[in-house]
Amino acid sequence: MTTANHPDTLQWSDALVLDMPVMDATHQEFVALLAEVVHATDEVLLPSWSALIAHTQEHFDREDQWMQDTGFAAGNCHATQHKVILQVMREGEASGHGGDLAVVRHMARELGLWFPQHAQSMDASLALHLRSAGYDPETGALSQHEHLPLQAIHGCGGGCGEAA
Repeated sequence: MTTANHPDTLQWSDALVLDMPVMDATHQEFVALLAEVVHATDEVLLPSWSALIAHTQEHFDREDQWMQDTGFAAGNCHATQHKVILQVMREGEASGHGGDLAVVRHMARELGLWFPQHAQSMDASLALHLRSAGYDPETGALSQHEHLPLQAIHGCGGGCGEAA
């Protein structure tokens, strides 16, 4: 999952595929935008980072909505991780605007390490939960209400979450 020029660049691979097309497409876009940041010259680093933040906000908002629609508590650990990542990314953006581009480059490398674990654990569990509930992430339609939890999920995914 590396390139010859930038060994820290995350590459899209079958290991990241969750068999949920809308989620996979969003994740592919994230990986591509992250690569743009890693490869960016100083002149385009901050605009590239800002584009990644905007995409990540939409990406996480969408997943958070899916969780809300299918029985997760508002403060579940998956959504909390989304909030923390976005906060840190915005702090990096502020540092970058203050002249510290190295912090943005460091964060980009760290995101490349974080994302596969997040996708393969929390997002994979969420995808499984959505499929089990018959949830269509594109329309918000829910076909198997009986598979929703009786109490809000506070855990990190679906199958791994505990009800309150």
